[in-house]
Amino acid sequence: MKIIIVGAGEVGFHIASRLSLENKDVIVIEKNADALRRVLENLDVQTIEGCGSNPAILEQAGIKEADILLAVTDSDEANLVASLFAGILSPTTVKLARIRGEEYLMYQDALTQDPYRIDVMINPEVEAVKTVVRLLQVPGAVDVGEFADGRIKVIGVRLDAACSVTGTKLVDLKEKTGNKKILVAAISRNEKLIIPSGDDKILEGDLIYFVSEINELKGALKIFGKRAEPLDRVLLVGGGNIGLRLAKALEGMSIHTKLIEKDPDRCRELAEHLDKVIVLQGDGSDQRLLQEENIQDMDVVATLTGNEETNILTSLLAKRLGAQKTVTRISKFSYFPLVSAIGLEHIVSPRLAAINSILQYVRRGKVLSAMALKGEEAEALEALALETSDIVGKPLQQIPFPKGALVVSIIRGDEVIIPTGDSVIVPQDRIIIFATRQAIPHVEKALMVKLEYF
Repeated sequence: MKIIIVGAGEVGFHIASRLSLENKDVIVIEKNADALRRVLENLDVQTIEGCGSNPAILEQAGIKEADILLAVTDSDEANLVASLFAGILSPTTVKLARIRGEEYLMYQDALTQDPYRIDVMINPEVEAVKTVVRLLQVPGAVDVGEFADGRIKVIGVRLDAACSVTGTKLVDLKEKTGNKKILVAAISRNEKLIIPSGDDKILEGDLIYFVSEINELKGALKIFGKRAEPLDRVLLVGGGNIGLRLAKALEGMSIHTKLIEKDPDRCRELAEHLDKVIVLQGDGSDQRLLQEENIQDMDVVATLTGNEETNILTSLLAKRLGAQKTVTRISKFSYFPLVSAIGLEHIVSPRLAAINSILQYVRRGKVLSAMALKGEEAEALEALALETSDIVGKPLQQIPFPKGALVVSIIRGDEVIIPTGDSVIVPQDRIIIFATRQAIPHVEKALMVKLEYF
């Protein structure tokens, strides 16, 4: 698969890094010499210095042979022009553009149709809000993903010593979960991710990912010692685009919400767009203001300003003052392990949200959706089982899956199956697979053709 990436910022660099490790043919176009040097020094990919919206540069990159073009610069205009010229030069190339401006998104329907045909337009802010809403809907979770149109949840929770299943072997977990459809699909321990077997234990401090049907989620959370009660009170710090979008979403969910914004003019704009949310003008990192707003009574404080250092400090302050949970907006991927180390595990990143949206389109086979797990060492993929694949028609225990890959759910019509070794996949089943980064190329081949590639 040949992929051209226009833009070597955080999103472009991160996607190029992932794909290069999977032995894909990746070409990065970037006009900034420093950003391009970072790619050259760290990644095994081809590079071209120049503007990706220039048709001559696209032709030099081999756009006519490319399977996918990812236009992910920080400029909406550059991404749109690059995608439009790619469509002219190579109509069969799939084109994805990162677009944030509302004035462009108003024309999304027209731009995704012929003759322009930008196949996918991804708004990082919209995706980030979806991420926050999922986190808010599952208060005890560190990470949340949805598959099968929301019927299946992938939940990441941190185990503590008081949890009744801490220290349990996975093979014995069913004795404590009863008939609930729960499967532990991955364990993150000491910054390393494990796709476990039945002999693995879940230990105090582990970040575990489990799969559950939505109607059994509340009981599953209780088993892992996590709160399942709905939210009532939320405080947002930062009234930018993400803050406004999230406030509107919370209004629709009938959650009592307050929003703190420093800029008085922006406060007036926010008040015009919001009906039920209380808009407060002030500094969200001001301890006295937080105390006046009864921070200790808040179920969640979400810090969403454009300054990630401010977000980190405000979240730490909110926790110290008694907030039940914080969600912190972070942009730099290098900050992720640092904020986890200081106790801020509920992170939202518009860039990471955009990457999750992009992943499903760069995966071979009938991949319907994808989710990068915390730490970026694995993915959860939802795919359609093809009739031509050896993954169908035989018990899972007889299929030589690669190390680091696990089928964790089978969706057959309205039925959701948490599989055992005796489960059999049939054509047109939707399957959810957890796979480490190393196993993903093998999983992609399995989803396309026959498992003899393993």
